[in-house]
Amino acid sequence: MPKGWIYLAAAILAEVVATTSLKASDGFRKPLAAAIVVVGYVVAFYFFAQALRHIEVGAAYAVWAGMGIVLITLIGVALFREKLDLAAYVGITLIIAGVAVLSLLSDTAGRGS
Repeated sequence: MPKGWIYLAAAILAEVVATTSLKASDGFRKPLAAAIVVVGYVVAFYFFAQALRHIEVGAAYAVWAGMGIVLITLIGVALFREKLDLAAYVGITLIIAGVAVLSLLSDTAGRGS
């Protein structure tokens, strides 16, 4: 896997941890969860900045946002017992398809970096 995509994956994972912790922080009332939020977002932006050295900004942001949406939605269902309707599942499927097309097929994504 090219270096840019490794950095992007790290950015996505850090952002997902931070966002999940944001929900768990109860409005920053739980200090440990709040600290994880801050550290997670700092780490996410650091790795995203590194990814941008190798991947076009539009493609990188689209993949980051799309995968973040999908992963946070799945975590919401699994950990926070959030409910999805059919339209939500269709939307998530379309996001996954869009990210796959962009990252696997588009030269815009800088696949060779």
